[in-house]
Amino acid sequence: MNSIVCLKQVPDTEAQLKVKSEGIGTDGVKFIISPYDEYGVEEALVQKEKAGAGEVSILCLGPDRCVEAIRTGLAMGADKAFHIDDPACDGSDAMATAKVLAEQIKKMDDYDLIFCGKQAIDDDQGQVGVALAEHLGLPHASLVTKVEVADGKAKVNRQIVGGEQIVELPLPCVITAQKGLNEPRYASLPGIMKAKKKPLSPVKIADLGIDAATTGAAGSKTKAGNFSSPPARTEAKIIAGESPEEKAAALAKALREEAKVI
Repeated sequence: MNSIVCLKQVPDTEAQLKVKSEGIGTDGVKFIISPYDEYGVEEALVQKEKAGAGEVSILCLGPDRCVEAIRTGLAMGADKAFHIDDPACDGSDAMATAKVLAEQIKKMDDYDLIFCGKQAIDDDQGQVGVALAEHLGLPHASLVTKVEVADGKAKVNRQIVGGEQIVELPLPCVITAQKGLNEPRYASLPGIMKAKKKPLSPVKIADLGIDAATTGAAGSKTKAGNFSSPPARTEAKIIAGESPEEKAAALAKALREEAKVI
């Protein structure tokens, strides 16, 4: 069972980010694998273990600092990695990112499954997985919480509004991972040591035959106009009263006369 996991490095969920008009300040910020991508790495490893054979490849687009996240994926158990590190890709939106990832995947060996996180936790767009499937001409299932592979097909459970949907896709296919799919393993010390010796191949967009003008900020269709912090929260008001009825009446009065929302 050969799988490719598209991985993105993002600021740590506990990091204190500084919002500037031109973007998010990341000086001194710790970076991690986007949590939903970790579910993808884990599921690729699980499917390989169930099949008893195959390889798991990590694919990451981003600057030099992404090597740390890639090595973490390798330490979890992935076999090899490809790192697209090219300044021409800086500022790529979801569509441009998917295009670059697709061109690299077309050059890779035979694969059965491609995993992405349902979304990256920095921009929260959730578009790369489905756009990648479109570029590759492959079937796609998003928000997946269960995967079963047999007889050249993947049967997956995916979240939908108010319930769950079970769909069957022929292999190869693209799957975007949702929380609940699995519990990602920790990188063990032996895994960390082995990861240092696993192949990590650098890739430039010239290697992929991509025109630099069609990627990066210049080649992206979506552009951020401005960034701003949310307004500061006002102090909370405690609604007093001797009984639930008194508190409800006081709350209704405050909403009508002070907040003016009713």
